[in-house]
Amino acid sequence: MDPFHNRSRLAHGKLEFVDEVLGPESLECDIFGRGTYTGLADGQIVRWMGDTIGWETFAMVTANCNGRDLYIADAYYGFLVVGPEGGLTTPLVTHVQGKPILFANDPDIHKNGSIFFTDTSKRYNGNHFFILLEGEATGRLLRYDPPTRTTHLVLDGLAFPNGVQLSGDHSFLLFKTTNCWLMKYWLEGPKTGNVELVANLPAQEVITHNPWLRSVYFKLPKKLSILARLMGMTMYTVISLFNEKGEILEVLEDRKGLVMKLVSEVREVKGKLWIGTVAHNHIATLSYP
Repeated sequence: MDPFHNRSRLAHGKLEFVDEVLGPESLECDIFGRGTYTGLADGQIVRWMGDTIGWETFAMVTANCNGRDLYIADAYYGFLVVGPEGGLTTPLVTHVQGKPILFANDPDIHKNGSIFFTDTSKRYNGNHFFILLEGEATGRLLRYDPPTRTTHLVLDGLAFPNGVQLSGDHSFLLFKTTNCWLMKYWLEGPKTGNVELVANLPAQEVITHNPWLRSVYFKLPKKLSILARLMGMTMYTVISLFNEKGEILEVLEDRKGLVMKLVSEVREVKGKLWIGTVAHNHIATLSYP
């Protein structure tokens, strides 16, 4: 089947929770089916409790859950955790090898309990615009081990690494870089420690999503969107479904920006895509498949 046959379908999505959520960047559910959880621009982590209750504040200070604790990568406060009942967060990591974590991003949990996440830049604290404008590559892929409470440097010298996602069997992980590369880092097998290019993405604003490749993403800030328009560039949202070989299976687009102009993460929950954004005050949904 042609992966582009349904490309305009994203424009038929639905805007939800308008002005109820401020910059809902990351989306997550726990193993009990509770959620969706999302982190907001004001430091809250909120949980959707259904139409009757709506959103409730779960914790203060996006997120990835292992059923017991909620691990949080915060662009300003580093790597944190909050218990299953919510409340105030506890800092876990603020420095690695003597260097501060300035821009923690998007954790994922390995089956052995280790947690992989990125530090997007060693120079800029939470500032997408300057990192992208300069094109600097000081980002790091990090691994936190809860039993020993130690953090290890996995890869260094990366260009805005983001969107960490483990494969279904946890033999490798994927991450996205600002030069539109989808990269694979091998954790097991004969290629352990090797880095491979999986896909050369066609544009900055590309999301990949499938049942295990849930949140490999990159996001453009508002300032860069303005710069792009001044340069005559047309920006719109693309969501692409890849298989493990890096082949495109399906592409969904919203060329006119009817539903959402900037996307940060996609999550499939109970027959529906939940689409988060750091730039808007709503979440978009789309029936899927």
